[in-house]
Amino acid sequence: MFVFDNYVCGLAVLDGQFEDWCVADEQTPAEELQRALDWACGNGADCRKLQVNQPCYLPNTVKDHASFAFNSYYQKLKHKGATCYFNAAALITALDPSHGSCKYEVIS
Repeated sequence: MFVFDNYVCGLAVLDGQFEDWCVADEQTPAEELQRALDWACGNGADCRKLQVNQPCYLPNTVKDHASFAFNSYYQKLKHKGATCYFNAAALITALDPSHGSCKYEVIS
C-alpha cells in the first residue's frame, strides 16, 4: 500500500485512520431528504454554513444541504454512538465531499 500526501488509493487518511463522511443517498426522494435535513439541523448538526451567503449555501439543493447537515451531525455525535442512517437517506463515503470554500468536517 502506498501513501502519498495522506491519501491511500484516493482515500483520505488522518493519523493512520481512514476518514469517512456521511452524505445524502442520491436515490432518496427530495421530500425524505428534506425531513431528514430538518431533523439533523434540529438535533445537533451545525447548519449555519447552509444559510444564504455562507460557504455551503451553493449549490442550493436539498441533496447538497442534506449531505452537509448529515455529515455535521455524524461527525459531531458519532463518538456518542450516532450513525449515518437518517431513515436510510444517507450513506458513508471515503471521498471528501468538500467543494470550493465549503469544507466538510471530519473527526477521527
